[in-house]
Amino acid sequence: MRTRERRLTYREVGATAHELPDGYHHVQRSRVLGTGGALFERAADELRSWTLHERAGVRVSGGRVEVGDRVRLRIRVGPLPVVAHCEIVYVVDEPRRRGFAYGTLTGHPERGEELFCVEWCADDSVVLTITAFSRPALWWSRLGAVPARSVQRRISDRYLAAL
Repeated sequence: MRTRERRLTYREVGATAHELPDGYHHVQRSRVLGTGGALFERAADELRSWTLHERAGVRVSGGRVEVGDRVRLRIRVGPLPVVAHCEIVYVVDEPRRRGFAYGTLTGHPERGEELFCVEWCADDSVVLTITAFSRPALWWSRLGAVPARSVQRRISDRYLAAL
């Protein structure tokens, strides 16, 4: 199935910007990166250029960080390569807050959305936050739902350590 033929796999598009929907596993993790405007700008640039994902061991093919653009993410889970197709569903572009959220497309092992956001707080700290909701979408991801949560935690840890 070509990327353009894929469809979003969930109804709650944009929910990571507000209240996370019931019926999904929720993740909200943050890390203070440091302080200052220069760090904020660098972190925001690295986030929007997929550097965060690449440093975390996720290979990104195609797409920019613009609403409607699509990407293919590839990661190894043990010996197995996992491919996940996503679409950018919204972009955060505020003076002190930047980031984006992508949603899962057909064929993705999970169903849901993930937000990556860098914020330059009033106390001068720069914080990276990952917010997500998901549930298994494919038969094999449903069978491995408990181990999948562990993998999701490890990947989130790698994202948080990557900037």
